[in-house]
Amino acid sequence: MIQPLAYIHPQAKIADNVVIEPFVTIDKDVVIGEGTWIGPGVCIMNGARIGKNCRIFPGAVISGVPQDLKFNGEETTVEIGDNTTIRECVTINRGTKDRWKTSIGNNCLIMAYCHVAHDCMVGNNCIFSNNTTLAGHVTIGDYVVLAGMVAIHQFVHVGSHAFVTGGSLVRKDVPPYVKAAREPLSYVGINSVGLRRRGYSSDQINEIQDIYRTIFVKKHNFSNALDIIEAERQPTEIRDEILDFIRNSNRGIMKGFGNQ
Repeated sequence: MIQPLAYIHPQAKIADNVVIEPFVTIDKDVVIGEGTWIGPGVCIMNGARIGKNCRIFPGAVISGVPQDLKFNGEETTVEIGDNTTIRECVTINRGTKDRWKTSIGNNCLIMAYCHVAHDCMVGNNCIFSNNTTLAGHVTIGDYVVLAGMVAIHQFVHVGSHAFVTGGSLVRKDVPPYVKAAREPLSYVGINSVGLRRRGYSSDQINEIQDIYRTIFVKKHNFSNALDIIEAERQPTEIRDEILDFIRNSNRGIMKGFGNQ
């Protein structure tokens, strides 16, 4: 299953049924799970931990040294879950001593020429379209879709089930379940199509819509909006997730379009 023109360090831990195409380079401190396919010309460097049934396409560089001047050679990792696809020329840098790892979850699709910088944490079932770039220390929730050429500032947090349109510059945190677009990045509605595809009921979607109407449309400041939601709505998992996300935001939340 390993082509003779590939270089595999003898101490790399490769499952028996991994397919490794020509001109692949795999360093010493690498683990690759069963059923994974490594395409021609891929470079997998020290610290890579790749799960089962992944597909890594030509030209990708996994677990490169962080592009961070504070990095001092610490033993850090990149951890990629099962069933994740990494397309052509994607670069994923390993962590620094801030988080000690960069991680990408299960069932993700990272399209061609994307970059995931050091210490990023990406959830499960995410899709990053071509040329999307994550700066260091970014956190991405589950089921997030980033359209083409999205650029995300360091330390930003994007909540689960959010959708960010192509070409967006993401400087502030994006709460869960929303659609974000325009410049500067703004709330333009909830991700109702994605939520229906994932089995959310009409009642749950209406709850999300009502919560964000209070936050973004009714002209309250964020603090007052959250107090109103907490006072007027019964606790639910969705309500509490949204409230906790906004209250715990370090960079601040993007605005509603009418509030710019």
